[in-house]
Amino acid sequence: MNGKQRVDGAAAFLLHAYPYSETSLIIDVFARDFGRLALLARGARRPRSALRGVLLAFQPLELGWHGAGEVKTLAKAEWQGGLPLPTGKSLLLGYYLNELLLKLLPREDAHPGLFDAYAATLDNLSTNAEAAELRRFETSLLRELGYGLSLERDAVSGQSVLPEGRYTYQIERGAVAVTDDREGSAYRGKTLLDIAANDYSDPRTASESKQLMRQLFGHYLGGQALQSRRVFMELQEL
Repeated sequence: MNGKQRVDGAAAFLLHAYPYSETSLIIDVFARDFGRLALLARGARRPRSALRGVLLAFQPLELGWHGAGEVKTLAKAEWQGGLPLPTGKSLLLGYYLNELLLKLLPREDAHPGLFDAYAATLDNLSTNAEAAELRRFETSLLRELGYGLSLERDAVSGQSVLPEGRYTYQIERGAVAVTDDREGSAYRGKTLLDIAANDYSDPRTASESKQLMRQLFGHYLGGQALQSRRVFMELQEL
């Protein structure tokens, strides 16, 4: 998006907001046809601002904005409804999704497929706050960013991954069979095939897929810690 533009009626979700001056906010949003962008919401912090009850995370919004540069000016915001507000575990998982998007999604790079996957995940989390929903979104995010997983063939031999085999996962390369897994750090072939099929019904697949995603996102985040993960772990300890 170059130059001064005026946009109206854009489907979007609020990812993050922080104060700007005494009365305004800078909001980071994920718009279906425009990607992630920053908007100045003038007067949004005023007690009687109509925006106070509209700019909600995890809720579908219709936004309009104008301007040029890195931060545009919010012109309108309307709540579209249709999604319950998440609570408890669902709320924490939602913050995890938002943090991944904030840290990994480039500015002003449209990903309508990922937007739809995000909306569907929020909807599913409202009734089923299970890790499988996160794994499906994580694989969608990696694919949209160009880091699609190679799970069904051995990256060295080219042979099909065997359910009973043991494999390491080499980033930017794919699954590689191992014959000596003394440290128990390899993944089952069945786990890799289940992830490829979006099937997390096997408890061991659920456990190993979490380990694999942590490996992958640790690499792509460049060592950045996720605040939402830390909070979730602290609450589990309590």
